[in-house]
Amino acid sequence: MRSIWKGAISFGLVTIPVKVYSATEQRDVSFHQVHRKDGGRIKYKRVCTVDGEEVPYADIAKGYELPGGEIVVLTDEDFADLPLSTSRRIDVLQFVEQSEVDPIYFAKTYYLEPDGTGAKPYVLLREALEQSGQVAIVKVALRQRESLATLRVREGIFVLETMLWPDEIREPDFPFLEEDIEIRKQELSMATSLIESMEGDFDPTEYKDAYREALQSVIEAKVEGREVTRPEPEEGEEPAADLLSALRASVEAAKKSRGEKDGGTKKPAAKSTSGKSTARKSPAKKAPAKSRSRKSA
Repeated sequence: MRSIWKGAISFGLVTIPVKVYSATEQRDVSFHQVHRKDGGRIKYKRVCTVDGEEVPYADIAKGYELPGGEIVVLTDEDFADLPLSTSRRIDVLQFVEQSEVDPIYFAKTYYLEPDGTGAKPYVLLREALEQSGQVAIVKVALRQRESLATLRVREGIFVLETMLWPDEIREPDFPFLEEDIEIRKQELSMATSLIESMEGDFDPTEYKDAYREALQSVIEAKVEGREVTRPEPEEGEEPAADLLSALRASVEAAKKSRGEKDGGTKKPAAKSTSGKSTARKSPAKKAPAKSRSRKSA
């Protein structure tokens, strides 16, 4: 990995030099626009809509469009006067419980590596933060944008997760939220059973990007000059007559996929090296909750 930024965590009077790395990457298959006939790359010219002339990159400025269509041109000098931090600091503002931060705020994730003599204070803050069970709320300026962020520990490494500002989160204003929708006890009970039948430990390695793999196969076939064939479509099941029937059928399908036999009994769990079963105990079945309809505000 290549460092994209250098700075320091500012924690009270303690300064911890760090390098910042992107923690994630998109694995999408990328394409270029080309001429269908000969495969030549398509290029675009920067042309001014007023005089029709091509504009050198050095003469291009940023423009803000007003509601009436007028353009306000901003220069590098205008941006230089803005109060964007250039101190390259990750300022710790406070510490909070991780559950208090709604994941909808998270934007981008970065790894932090101690730089130079920063290893000891880095490890010290890491150990203290892990013992507290909390995350740090910090402010940082990355890529010409100031952001709030959280600082937490993952596998011995500080993880910086930049956050959106509150006014960047859209309000979910949907008409159905004001409707008085009645839920029957049988439907709620069956939906709860479906959730219980699909419980398990999350292992991201069990999932794959089937579309990307298929697209890569098409590209490889083109390279090798092989004929590209389409897979046979899977046979779809007939739609259920009503919601309750659909839920009941889903529960049965989930049990079948998890290896449960008819009657609700599961296959014997694998034994651990200690001789104890590794199967999770199923929670005691609760009585169905009473249906609560959502009332209008």
